[in-house]
Amino acid sequence: MVAVIALWCVAALAIVAASATILGRLAVGTPIIYAGSLVASLVALAAALAHLLDPHAAVATLTLPIGVPWLGTHFRIDPLSAFFLIVTNLGGAAASLYALGYGRHEAAPLRVLPYFPAYLAGMNLVVLADDAFTFLVAWEFMSLASWALVLADHRAPENARAAFIYLVMASFGTLCLLLAFGLLAGPEGGYVFATIRDSHPQPVIASLVLLLVLVGAGSKAGLVPLHVWLPLAHPAAPSHVSALMSGVMTKVAVYGFIRIIFDLVGELAWWHSLIVLALAGLTTVLGVLYALMQHDLKRLLAYHTVENIGIIYIGLGLALAFKANGIDWAAALALTAGLFHVLNHSIFKSLLFFGAGAVLTATHERDMERLGGLIHTMPKTAFAFLIGCIAISALPPLNGFVSEWLTFQAILVSPQLPQWGLKLMVPSVGALLALSAALAAACFVKAFGVTFLGRSRSHAAQTAKEVDRFSLSAMFILATLCLLAGVLPGVVIDILAPVTQSLVGSVVPKHAGPPWFSIVPIAESRSSYNGMIILLFLVISGWLTALFIHRFATRATRRSAIWDCGYPDPSTATQYSSSSFAMPIRRVFGTTVFDVHERIDMPRPGEMRAGNFQLKVFDPAWRMVYGPLTRLVDTAANRLNALQFLTIRSYLTLTFSALIVLLIVVAAWS
Repeated sequence: MVAVIALWCVAALAIVAASATILGRLAVGTPIIYAGSLVASLVALAAALAHLLDPHAAVATLTLPIGVPWLGTHFRIDPLSAFFLIVTNLGGAAASLYALGYGRHEAAPLRVLPYFPAYLAGMNLVVLADDAFTFLVAWEFMSLASWALVLADHRAPENARAAFIYLVMASFGTLCLLLAFGLLAGPEGGYVFATIRDSHPQPVIASLVLLLVLVGAGSKAGLVPLHVWLPLAHPAAPSHVSALMSGVMTKVAVYGFIRIIFDLVGELAWWHSLIVLALAGLTTVLGVLYALMQHDLKRLLAYHTVENIGIIYIGLGLALAFKANGIDWAAALALTAGLFHVLNHSIFKSLLFFGAGAVLTATHERDMERLGGLIHTMPKTAFAFLIGCIAISALPPLNGFVSEWLTFQAILVSPQLPQWGLKLMVPSVGALLALSAALAAACFVKAFGVTFLGRSRSHAAQTAKEVDRFSLSAMFILATLCLLAGVLPGVVIDILAPVTQSLVGSVVPKHAGPPWFSIVPIAESRSSYNGMIILLFLVISGWLTALFIHRFATRATRRSAIWDCGYPDPSTATQYSSSSFAMPIRRVFGTTVFDVHERIDMPRPGEMRAGNFQLKVFDPAWRMVYGPLTRLVDTAANRLNALQFLTIRSYLTLTFSALIVLLIVVAAWS
């Protein structure tokens, strides 16, 4: 029944997308399309949540006689797909609600409205698919719909470039997934997931599949160095679409990795986890370092998605390591941490992109150097954005802390792993995770402080107004979920239990029952966490501090100029800027991690001309990976271009030679 409901919701989204081509021309079309998307997402969310909460729910399957004639189209809802349906449709519902207000400001609605519900439908289909053909078709449909949304403002050259790079990376990722499914299906062509699940591929095939899936799903998720499309595409898309791309689509990519590696491939060797952990640790640190260097608010958030994807993959890599060594309870802990962070990141990153969209709507600015002081003109947006900043910085009692804390708990039990490679790798990754957590806090002190605090750096920031009630409602709903998931994490952990049971054969101990909602992932002697007590402590201590100050301090209010360091210059240029805040980090990592170019033109004493400072920060992935690759392809294309000018005799000779070579290869292979 739940599979039928989910597919009807997908069909409803497809109908809404088709009707948008007509309704989008009308003034009432925008709210109707987004309201329809909201209703379909909420129904699918409720159905998936009910299925996951039902302890007696069986795996729901459905086969439709469409698609490839001998294969059909297979759909399935098990605990893993039910959880990711919750993540997908929670983000879709929030984005649809936000867009009811934000969508009124779209310059070209017809370039957004038809593709938004289609995008939601594509992501749902990926999670529901139960055969390789359906999975790949839905995956490509999701990619093309999101590409069209990235290209919504097609007249901007940077948006066209972002869409082109995204399309190239998406096509390359799909090709890798196609090859991975081909290896899993084998010569018999068993593309149904149930057949693949029972085939048990050889170790060499399993290793190749892991590498292909890391590239295929990792390019969509944002693993370094496959992340280059992310900071280009996310700022280019409308803000509610950016929230979906960062908060939801990257999680659909994580789902693809989990479905193939944990479910279809089955058992992997312990050393496979080394590859995942190494990439995850590198992604975590480089993502947050890249984010610190940005002054474009949406690009900062996009780069920070890279860091959080690294955190998720740390949990998945640890789960692979523990599972390969038969330590199922630790594998369940690591997998729970990764899945919990999937949910957390989808919530607080969507909230932050909504906040960035509200700032963009009110000021028409994304550059933090031209913002500031918005807490006075947009106090509600500032409060919601602050909640998101605290959550993504992994500070208690909000939800980001819990999933990262669980990840650290899994790291701390790594000495039980017998292999020396893992004994060395896991603590190193743990150190990188700790470093990234500290840098993330600094990054969002910068993001909130430069954007909302201080004095306005432009007339647009000074005259900004609060956004509409739909946008605020979506932000405050997500902010509330950040608090609830952090204060009551045991409820989420218990919801995740069927997922970990189906994938690694074990669960984290039940947590909804203990007094005061404490979670004890290993043993009381090792560690425990109680978000409710921390929340009560913060509220009571803050209230007592305020009471003490108001009771015993002077009641007189005095106003004076702020400390100006001896330079009473009212110019906003005297404030900390985004670039100056990141300067110490840039100086430390500029030569080793970033390709930083600084140009300083300082007037000599007595000269009256203005000084000049120019800074350019390049992502080294472009120069170390994609630049040489592009030049190689260009050189090869120029060389092969000579084949267009051969004579007929040369063409026939070339064709005959190729035929002989292929016959020799086939004969040797057989």
